[in-house]
Amino acid sequence: MAEIRYILAVGQAMGEEMERDPDVLLLGEDVGAPGGSFGASRGLLERFGSRRVVDTPICEASFLSLAAGAAACGLRPIVEIMFMDFITVCMDGMVNQLAKMRYMFGNQYKLPVVVRTPAGGGLNAGPQHSQCLEAWFAHVPGLKVVMPATPADAKGLLKSAIRDDNPVLVVEHKALHAMKGEVPEGEHLVPIGEARVCRQGGDVTVVTAGRMVHEALAAAAELEAEGIGLEVIDLRSIQPWDKQTVFDSVAKTHRLVVAHEAVKAFGFGAEVAAAVGEELMDELDAPIGRVGAPFMPVPFSLEQAYLPGAVQIAQAARQAAQGGF
Repeated sequence: MAEIRYILAVGQAMGEEMERDPDVLLLGEDVGAPGGSFGASRGLLERFGSRRVVDTPICEASFLSLAAGAAACGLRPIVEIMFMDFITVCMDGMVNQLAKMRYMFGNQYKLPVVVRTPAGGGLNAGPQHSQCLEAWFAHVPGLKVVMPATPADAKGLLKSAIRDDNPVLVVEHKALHAMKGEVPEGEHLVPIGEARVCRQGGDVTVVTAGRMVHEALAAAAELEAEGIGLEVIDLRSIQPWDKQTVFDSVAKTHRLVVAHEAVKAFGFGAEVAAAVGEELMDELDAPIGRVGAPFMPVPFSLEQAYLPGAVQIAQAARQAAQGGF
């Protein structure tokens, strides 16, 4: 394995899939000569040319809808939305076209479109460049949503998404782009919908994804000194999500904390908590804890105070470990 940065693993995945399949192409703002706003597509224009690495106008609604049509005609587009916040201007293409076309046309078309988008805070980019909106899209039937937390998963999940015949939203946390980690060279696929148990523990299950996986592991290291063992589960995919892995862990620990960077209200953690409450209530020895951001726009100057992290996860896990019904 080679140790590379997360953003380079993304570029490696796209390059390998474009080499493997001539129908794969990349669309987006500055993805060509500039190499992408965060450097993910650096070198791809030189390798594959301007017919397969297409710099688009600043009009997300147009090029996302273009990708839907291209996919229906047999191509496999990767669309880069520069910041997840900008996906708001192409919601019709995402929600009313991509998510529904296979269903509406009786499965006559495949819609193999990957939408890659950096999300989240930590860079003081302000309220219109720092949101985590993944729960919106997990709520839409027809869309898959993945959130890689490591360079290896950034490569493996993206490659699986490109090969999937359904639209997949790949949410990359901006604060992870510079993170280094071991990435298998060559063929490396991570199945969509399969969670990863990052750390074994017997006292509290913590379910999370993306950047918050690393915050949960930091909380687990802190609580180990207090005699509290956290079992940390990285969902990797929130639609579909790996219910069985979560349920097996909760059946072992009998306590659950869900954590995400998005605002606490109506986040994907609420779905996990509700499913456990509905189907596994008898296994719970304490109320389910939830960790998320305050219900407000992401502030610029107070971002570090706003973002949830290891401190909040540790606090919720302590309450779960010490509390009970």
